[in-house]
Amino acid sequence: MTDAPTAPRARAVGAPTPLLAPVPDPDAATLAGVVDLVRAGRATTRPALVDASRLSRKVVTQRVEQAIGLGLLEHGELAPSSGGRPSRTLRFRAGSGHVYAALIGAAEITAAVLDLGGTLVGTAHEDWPVAEGPEPTLQRVHDLFTTLARRTGVTVPWGIGVGVPGPVEYATGRLVAPPIMPGWNGFSVRSWLRDHYDAPVWVDNDVNLMALGEWTRATPHDGRDMLFVKVGSGIGAGLVVRGRVLRGDRGAAGEIGHVHVSDDPRLSCRCGRTGCLEAIAGGWALERDATERARAGDSPALAAALQRRGHLTSQDVGRAALAGDPVAAGLIDASARAVAEVTAHLVNFSNPGTLVLGGGVLRTGTRFLDVMADTVRQRCTDLAVRDLVIRAASLDHLEGVVGAGLLAAENLLNPVALGHWVEDGQPLGHAATLQRLSAGVVA
Repeated sequence: MTDAPTAPRARAVGAPTPLLAPVPDPDAATLAGVVDLVRAGRATTRPALVDASRLSRKVVTQRVEQAIGLGLLEHGELAPSSGGRPSRTLRFRAGSGHVYAALIGAAEITAAVLDLGGTLVGTAHEDWPVAEGPEPTLQRVHDLFTTLARRTGVTVPWGIGVGVPGPVEYATGRLVAPPIMPGWNGFSVRSWLRDHYDAPVWVDNDVNLMALGEWTRATPHDGRDMLFVKVGSGIGAGLVVRGRVLRGDRGAAGEIGHVHVSDDPRLSCRCGRTGCLEAIAGGWALERDATERARAGDSPALAAALQRRGHLTSQDVGRAALAGDPVAAGLIDASARAVAEVTAHLVNFSNPGTLVLGGGVLRTGTRFLDVMADTVRQRCTDLAVRDLVIRAASLDHLEGVVGAGLLAAENLLNPVALGHWVEDGQPLGHAATLQRLSAGVVA
């Protein structure tokens, strides 16, 4: 079990616009509005709720007491006095419910239980190749959830969030032609998990969730727009603007790993094309090039590592570079510059306040980030990088699974969804309705 990193209270991040949404009962809607104002930190005393909600003092008092009785709100400390009797603050009880989350990578799965504020209650990890196919992989996810249920005592999740290393049609939760996931095309992760849990399920691309987790839970949290670039076996980007992940019209935004950057026909990519960024700078490409140089006798350090284990990893390349091997250092530099060239276009276009590098490349050391940062600053306009913060991901490789949990929590707690279950105190039994609210289609 892993404790959560210390981080500020999670801020509300925008949920998708509801489709096919039935109208909540008016009393439930006002109750949901009061809970949402407190949860988001926009109003945390009764007088502030009256001002923010435009409800009468009597209705606010009724809704607050109702929310406290349901276990969704609780009293906090006294607010600073402005001359009269000080009001007692109100807090959202993030521990009133929990969600399950999973991040499926190319070669590993991380699962977690989180409270409704995005704080980790427990995590579990397993090495697992996603190429084994959807049903065996999701069975492993289910097994990890079962293990976590025993450890944490959270046996009934309110919702489930899942990240996958491929393009996802967000509205349906189906994967679309994922290059490194044979057998997954058109597969509904949502439907498989809904068959095993009476809970709504949300599925997204892994980098979007890394961006969401990092933006929401990283310390310090400055609220600035953020571009997250993941470099691992694959390469992708996620953009958070004003707290919302920008997915594009169908959920395909951020697929920079398959941007064409070379006309060399020898650079075959796993997607079936040639010249993709991933075929030059992805983790598997770095390992391919390092193996070639080791076998050619260009690098004694890489040759020794290859002889010891029979194959090379990007971490092997990073260790050799750190030890002063010029070939390894050159390979990392070339990969970092290639990623930076594409990233610079994104920075010039979107002008984020923060650029974050994440993924397995961080395990190679700091060299990749240093070279990438220098190149981005050289390639971008002065205004785009004047105040740009460039840094490594800060959640110890847990930002993706945290983002998956936040995805589920925010879809459960946005005011429209909340209005459909808040009077029951929990969303159990409302899974189908909540799925329709956030996606319009139950896949």
